[in-house]
Amino acid sequence: MRMDIYSDAGQYLGEVQDIIIDLEKGEVSRLLMVPWKTAKGDVRTILRQKSILYKSVKNVGDVVLVSAPSMPQEATKEETADLSR
Repeated sequence: MRMDIYSDAGQYLGEVQDIIIDLEKGEVSRLLMVPWKTAKGDVRTILRQKSILYKSVKNVGDVVLVSAPSMPQEATKEETADLSR
């Protein structure tokens, strides 16, 4: 089931199509607006332009509500290295 993502200002941002889980911390790290398996291109670009940090999520119900400045967000070197393996 895909969920719509809206900013707290009411702007439609996209749909949750995949998630990134930090297995070491045991928590969701990012919401992806593209399916990870079909994502083409540079990992940093995808993380910067097509994902939202989960710590920006304010509420999950019928839709996902995120803090307005959640896009774009720079992927950290650590996240990029982990996903490139």
